[in-house]
Amino acid sequence: MAKAYWIATYFSVSNPEALAEYAKLAGPAIAAAGGKFLARGTAAKAYEKGLKQRVVLIEFDSVDKAAGAHDSPGYQAALKVLGNAVERDLRIVEALA
Repeated sequence: MAKAYWIATYFSVSNPEALAEYAKLAGPAIAAAGGKFLARGTAAKAYEKGLKQRVVLIEFDSVDKAAGAHDSPGYQAALKVLGNAVERDLRIVEALA
């Protein structure tokens, strides 16, 4: 079974306080599902569109585990706290091997 990666790229953050509250709930929910944070923070370099916003990279044992983390009650509660505080794109990508 191939590993999977949860990649979130942020375009804008309109409410940093809500993002901080979301992180307090999201981190434990993701860890409970087996997620391992590999990187999170502002991009070190930005090409193409040039957006140096927040990026989060999380490793899971499988696509099913990653999707399960997203769909879990704990993470859904975190999303409610987040509300419309950010504009971002979240994707789950399966590793090649």
